[in-house]
Amino acid sequence: MPQLDTSTWFMMIMSMFLTLFIIFQLKVSKNNFFFNPELTSIETQKQNTPWETKWTKIYLPLSLPQ
Repeated sequence: MPQLDTSTWFMMIMSMFLTLFIIFQLKVSKNNFFFNPELTSIETQKQNTPWETKWTKIYLPLSLPQ
């Protein structure tokens, strides 16, 4: 049974990584990115809810009388 020749594997793997890197760089370079995006201020409006005006007590199960 002949032995498997692994002498070319290193070059094959390295060329595959190089090719993938180049392809990825080409794909990324085709995208348009905004270099200086302007911040937009979003003002949140205060909404009055009924439970904000009332005081409520929260009863935990451990604080109940035994």
